[in-house]
Amino acid sequence: MLAFGIVMAVLFSGGRAVQGVSAVDGEAYDRLETFTNILTIVQKNYVEEVGTKDLLEGAVNGMLGSLDPHSAYLTPELYKELQVDTKGSFGGLGIEITNRSGVLTVVSPIEDTPAYREGIEPGDQIIKIEGEFTKDMALMDAVKKMRGRPGSKVTISVKREGTADLLDFTITREDIRIESVKSRDLGGGYGYVRITQFQERTAQNVDSALVEIAAKNDGKLRGLVLDLRNDPGGLLSQAVKVTDEFLDSGMIVYTDGRLDSQNQKYFAHKQGSHTDFPMVILVNGGTASAAEIVAGALQDHKRALVLGTQTFGKGSVQTILPLDDSSAIRLTTARYYTPGGRSIQATGIVPDIEMENNVRLVRHDGRALPQEFLREENLPKHLENENGDGDGPDAEPQPIKNEPADVPQGVLGEPGQDPQLDRALELLKSWHVFKTLVAKK
Repeated sequence: MLAFGIVMAVLFSGGRAVQGVSAVDGEAYDRLETFTNILTIVQKNYVEEVGTKDLLEGAVNGMLGSLDPHSAYLTPELYKELQVDTKGSFGGLGIEITNRSGVLTVVSPIEDTPAYREGIEPGDQIIKIEGEFTKDMALMDAVKKMRGRPGSKVTISVKREGTADLLDFTITREDIRIESVKSRDLGGGYGYVRITQFQERTAQNVDSALVEIAAKNDGKLRGLVLDLRNDPGGLLSQAVKVTDEFLDSGMIVYTDGRLDSQNQKYFAHKQGSHTDFPMVILVNGGTASAAEIVAGALQDHKRALVLGTQTFGKGSVQTILPLDDSSAIRLTTARYYTPGGRSIQATGIVPDIEMENNVRLVRHDGRALPQEFLREENLPKHLENENGDGDGPDAEPQPIKNEPADVPQGVLGEPGQDPQLDRALELLKSWHVFKTLVAKK
């Protein structure tokens, strides 16, 4: 699983891929001649025979890697795997990774996956895969090595803060099926919906969850907590549809790039909207990309209060550009903006109510969730925010902190054990109290 999900413009633009290449100018021709000469010299003089295909792929990877953390070349095999990702099912370990200063770094293990159960943690540096050092290994190559047939095993060696030696994990690959939406009835007419990742059916699953919760409360909801914590994003199309569930009009998000074809606007529709109850959205440093679109749009429209900590800050759009040999390029082509014109690139969404969790949240199976996060502003060569916010593309990456061992534990999504959820529920109930008081005047 790639870091923080993938915004696939080919999918959310109705299958439209960006086509056409502008003419190459004279200076570019001179550079291409130099490149051809280098290619010839390497092939003729390198100590071992090396194929043209390998050299060209290396050159393309280097070119795209010099742009930003999210642009990459996808071989035919990797492009096919990318398309599988969005369906929420693939053979692998279940970790989100990024390349941090040339070192493969775990952003987060995905819940209910082999990596999660084996104890892989956020901030772990993957030093070896099957004994091969990963220093300067392309992100997509690392993904390819860790993916594989369900039932097969792969050994990864990780460096963890506070440990002197490498930790070896031999993990059995599984058919990773990610449950996109989880929900529960909180009682009293209040509901809880958590989105773990935006996939092809996420909006449909959210709608079904709302109907199911309402059915347990005489067909009506008094309030909803939408939990987007640790949601790495996914399909922009689904982020738009989920937001549309809670708005009956107005803009949801717009994108702005160099080309007119990259400038898109997305609007809400009245049909099928759920607008008759208040909402609180929970976010943290693991809330990224498509999840930030939802939080930002509902915040700008005053449809929901956002509670938690500052989000990841991925405000760029990646377009998948298929090539003739069944490979593709994933290229950053635009920035996206909230309805109010905010770019969240490298800054994230700032909550209306900032609240740190004073407990170490765990799931019902006892596995802990990350508390500290690698953010967009920590990634080398990240795009700057046009408003001048953030630390800039050359900022020194900040280390991921480990919380003290004596931090008490709570349970994610469990009232009474999840302080942020408790606060959100308290706000929803208070809203009804104040509404009643105002009505009496």
